[in-house]
Amino acid sequence: MISTVLLISVRRLFHNRVELMLTFLVPVAFFSIFALIFGGGVGGSGLPKVKVVAADEIDSRASQAMVQSLRESGSLRFMRDEPASDFARTDVESMVRRGSAAMAIVLTKSEEGIKPILLADASDQVASQVVAAVVTKSLMMSAQQQRPPGSAQPSVNSQSDSDLDAIEIVDVMGEGKSNPVVSMYAAGIAVMFLLFGASNGGGALLEEYESHTLDRLLSTQLSMDQLLLGKWFYLTLLGILQVTIMFGWGQAVFGVDLLGHLDGFVMMTIVTSSAAAAFGLFLATLCRTRGQLNGLSIVLILAMSALGGSMVPRYVMSEKMREAGMWTFNAWALDGYDKVFWRELPVDQLAPQLGVLMFSGVAFLLAARVLALRWECN
Repeated sequence: MISTVLLISVRRLFHNRVELMLTFLVPVAFFSIFALIFGGGVGGSGLPKVKVVAADEIDSRASQAMVQSLRESGSLRFMRDEPASDFARTDVESMVRRGSAAMAIVLTKSEEGIKPILLADASDQVASQVVAAVVTKSLMMSAQQQRPPGSAQPSVNSQSDSDLDAIEIVDVMGEGKSNPVVSMYAAGIAVMFLLFGASNGGGALLEEYESHTLDRLLSTQLSMDQLLLGKWFYLTLLGILQVTIMFGWGQAVFGVDLLGHLDGFVMMTIVTSSAAAAFGLFLATLCRTRGQLNGLSIVLILAMSALGGSMVPRYVMSEKMREAGMWTFNAWALDGYDKVFWRELPVDQLAPQLGVLMFSGVAFLLAARVLALRWECN
């Protein structure tokens, strides 16, 4: 009898496509995603290049040679091709604040020679370590080249320590803010569970169809357009409440400055919730059963959350992985919340994120309406 139970269980597994996918396919898929993120890509290795800009306030041969050495480094990616002497500290600091670069390297003059100042964005915890190491190496090489022939050669350890002391790292983003990094985590978690909530709410359509409640509703004066819009409004309002509670708890317990960024938060939350609601209805109309919806939503939402930054910070990803993440719902939503709470940019700077999310919401809602035609034809 035990062998019979075992055989029945195996047959049931292989006849259930959703369970089969969740058992064998999903673990391999997520292993591949995280291997690509942390392994540097297929066959790749190392950390992604750090986006930097430089300002040369000295404009000497030594400083120009140091900038050229930094440009040749395999760990840095310069975002501007113009000479570093064309930029002032305020220029490159503005680029860091806008998110155009992860760090800015400012070369200033001191009694010892060149004094690098690194303007950091504390949200990228890897960039400052990588850039500081590269600048230290370049500074050591510059010091060796400027040393007169025949002079005493200092020890490597003492020279490295002095160069490290000469580098100043300034946090231009997190200074004076009240626990701003927590808002980034709140946004990542809120968006992920917003998608799960929307897909679960959209599944009510499938339950109504399976119980023949949908047929009775459509036999009245209620049209399919009205039904989908009604559910979309409900899921949108539910999502707004869900995200507001998340950030309200963040302000009450962890010091997130919600009230200080209320205008940007309201705009991002309304548009994000409406797009998530449309996505949930699209998944519901795409599937035939509630079981299919559960399996598909888990795979898609977790994959989008991994690539889009809800589960793993995007600054640890390679450039190709970041580009792939821009095809996800999460990346645009998190970029918008990042502009609101971390970079404190004016609301007009949210136009790209709001535009993409609004377009996505309309597209998903129209696709759901087209897929729902099969229920009207039955």
